[in-house]
Parts: sequence; C-alpha cells; structure tokens
Amino acid sequence: MLNRYALLLLACAISFSPQSYAQPAHGQAKAEAAAVSAFLNDLSANNGIYMSIRRIEFFSELAKGQHPFATVVSCSDSRVHTNMFARAPEGQLFMIRNIGNQLTTAEGSVEYGVHHLHTPVLMFVGHSRCGAIAAVSGNYSKESEAIRRELDTINISSNLNNMDGVQANVHNQVSAAMIKFAEEMRKGELVVIGAVMDFADDMHSGAGKLHLINVNGESDRSKLGDIKALLSERRLRAH
Repeated sequence: MLNRYALLLLACAISFSPQSYAQPAHGQAKAEAAAVSAFLNDLSANNGIYMSIRRIEFFSELAKGQHPFATVVSCSDSRVHTNMFARAPEGQLFMIRNIGNQLTTAEGSVEYGVHHLHTPVLMFVGHSRCGAIAAVSGNYSKESEAIRRELDTINISSNLNNMDGVQANVHNQVSAAMIKFAEEMRKGELVVIGAVMDFADDMHSGAGKLHLINVNGESDRSKLGDIKALLSERRLRAH
C-alpha cells in the first residue's frame, strides 16, 4: 500500500492551459451571458476531449463502485486541484474541499472516507497564499455568518506569515484527525498525512511542489524522507 501511495505522490502533474473568461461588471448582462456561454462551451469541449481519450473499459470500472486509496481534504481555492499531484485521481482519491482544508467543517465526509470507504490514507493539503489563513490572521468580522463560522475553527497564531500559518493549520488538522481516528491508527489501518502544495514557491523548493510536512504526527523533515521506515518504526512502538 505504501509503495502505491508513494507512486501517487510522485506522479508528474498534467499541465493544462488556463482558460480566461471575461469578468463583467455588475449590470453588464450581455457580457456576462457571453462569458458564461463561453465557459460552458469550453466545459463541453474539454469533456469531449476527456471522453475521447478514455476507453469504455475505464468508465465501466468506475461504474462498478468506488474503492479509493486516500481521503484527501484540500482547500476550496481554485488554484489547487488534483492534477497537481495525481495523474489519474478518478477512483483513487475521495476528495473533500472546504475553506482552509479542515476536518471540523467536513467531519461527516471525512468519516465516510475513513469508515465506509476504508481508505488507508487520510491526507490534508494546504497551499501557499491561502486566503483563509490570511483572513484568520487579520480581522474577518465583516464576513457573513456562514463564512465566519468556518473561519472560526482555524486555530493559528495571528502573528504568523501566510506560509507558516498554512503549515500550522495543516499540523492542527493532522493532530485533530489523529485524536478522532486513534483506534484506526492503533490498528495500523490508517495513516494521517499533512502536505502543502506550494504553487508560489514560498518554501523555496520549486513552484508547484507538493511538500509532505507531517506523517502520523511526525514533522521532522529529516525523518519524512523515508516514509516506509518511519511507519514501520511507529508501528513497532504501538505494539
């Protein structure tokens, strides 16, 4: 399983040319209609391309049911998507997206992935230049009640820069998941991972790099280089 997950993480990202759609001012109904129409036409065209490069056997397998390997909680940010770290996420990743890649605001979905789909991996993915972290680090009292409610559950120090705040939040999510799913971890059925997608190169290791920063509570980078050895050592300690 670990080798399979390592391949998942190391898969090269598929590059897509970003599409640009007009952002009309309020009241410009014709321009807005044109932009939406172009967007939907583009979706249809891209879907046609997707269908053409997949064989019917691919969709037949998907139709049989899902057996994902990882439950992945990522931020809702439009700049972060699975093509950055997985070539073929279909059927492999049970994806959950919310403000600030949180466990608390998506607890039911995460439970479904771990308890019903029995994914052996639960992964939290933060990212550079996160708006949720920026909001929590400042004053978000003027946001709507619904948004404030989701931001309220991000618990980080207000004096952190954005990337440090992103990492602190990911560590917090891993810690919370380790408490919630302690029994699954004790049995060796679940590995909880924290990662950061750094598209802005704020961690100075290359733009677009996925950084593993926490595995089952271990955040020492020198130990995260050999995941297999790290997990074997922790399993022995647990017994």
